[in-house]
Amino acid sequence: MCEKYCGFPCSDVSFDVKLVSKIIFDLKRGKSADIDGLSNEHVIFCHPILPMIFSRVFQIILRTHYIPSRFNWSYIVPIPKPKDVYSKAMTCNDFRGIAISPVIAKVFEDCFLSKFNSLFITKENQFGFKKGFSCSQLHHLHCS
Repeated sequence: MCEKYCGFPCSDVSFDVKLVSKIIFDLKRGKSADIDGLSNEHVIFCHPILPMIFSRVFQIILRTHYIPSRFNWSYIVPIPKPKDVYSKAMTCNDFRGIAISPVIAKVFEDCFLSKFNSLFITKENQFGFKKGFSCSQLHHLHCS
């Protein structure tokens, strides 16, 4: 397989302003600010030129195959699991972590997935981190 590898699968793909604008418009409001203090609302309600700027930056990322290191930065927020949180002392096992990633990285990721999601293949027995599936479906398969 490695001998036949030809590099980036779609050299003519672009993240145009229309796509970036749609991704920004679809961002959920009311989420926590990222590690730089930016929230989705900052991007949603900013100057209308921002989608064009993002589009150009994302094109540079595609051409250079270089992702800014800050796109990998995040912080973890512990969220209590919804079971008996008021009547006992809590331990680490009573929390799940939510990673808060940079807003700009999220916009890039959503643009990337919009263009390339069809190229990603998962196995039939994968349920977690797969659109339209959940780990609870795995439980039902084993119980039936």
